[in-house]
Amino acid sequence: MTIVEKPVAILYEHPQWFESLFAELDRRGVPYERVHAARLAFDPDERESPYSLVVNRMSPSAWTRGNAGAIFHTLHYLAHLDAIGARVLNGLRAYELELSKARQASLLASLGIAHPRTRVVADPRELVRAAEGLEYPVLVKPNIGGSGAGIQAFATYEELAAAKIDGGVDGTLLLQEQLPPEGDAIVRVEILGGELLYAIRILLLPGTFNLCPADYCELPGLADGVSGRGLPIERHDPPAAVVEDAKRIVAAGGLDLGGVEYLVDARTGEATFYDVNSLSNFVANAPDVIGFDPFANLADLIVERAFGRSTARAHAA
Repeated sequence: MTIVEKPVAILYEHPQWFESLFAELDRRGVPYERVHAARLAFDPDERESPYSLVVNRMSPSAWTRGNAGAIFHTLHYLAHLDAIGARVLNGLRAYELELSKARQASLLASLGIAHPRTRVVADPRELVRAAEGLEYPVLVKPNIGGSGAGIQAFATYEELAAAKIDGGVDGTLLLQEQLPPEGDAIVRVEILGGELLYAIRILLLPGTFNLCPADYCELPGLADGVSGRGLPIERHDPPAAVVEDAKRIVAAGGLDLGGVEYLVDARTGEATFYDVNSLSNFVANAPDVIGFDPFANLADLIVERAFGRSTARAHAA
């Protein structure tokens, strides 16, 4: 008797970020379906998933592309899958963390990992009061962001007091001290299956917060063949202790894969984490930047989790 394997579902929203993943799955002959989050419908009476594995690649920045409703619809779907015990890569816990910078700050605090001093605010009119005790400059971030969307910087009390700030998708704002990054750079550490996949160092453009290193991120600057930011992105080897902290963050957040970002505080020399990304769309032009294609590693993990087959991993960091 021939056993027909259920397909893998790739749940996504961005129209271009995962073309490399689709191409890799096609190359391997993996049965899968593309499930666009904005067009997703599911039956809550269903007690068994029609998929061998749901791979959650939904982006919190969907609201910037007119798909804010899909953010919360995905949350309902993942809660349903969790309730029926379906297999999911980056499931409900990981997605809940992705959707809340407030939860991310609490997670970092619970792990004793250095992070910017933060206040979580429900009403933009309370930002000035909440900033008491913080050192300027400060950043105001929407709780649901993605690729730096909606972040604003304020150098002084007066600037913050005069600002008109929107409450964001869920009406929650974060107020954080803006730390001076050593070398004007941040580092993104990608973890896959509990192990270091790679790390990249990204130089910052003055006055911008879009740190997305992948293709199609609509970054300013002259095209450099890597990201469009006009500034270098390079492979980086973080200290072992920093990598271990990144692994702890990802594990505690329930992420099967994810990127965590940190900067070295120029005032103290301390590695300080500030962002957790369940959605990892990987660095553009990866073979040239990091020496291998990380989508091959992701495909390995998908096949293992979906069908119980062990495949040889691609190059690792």
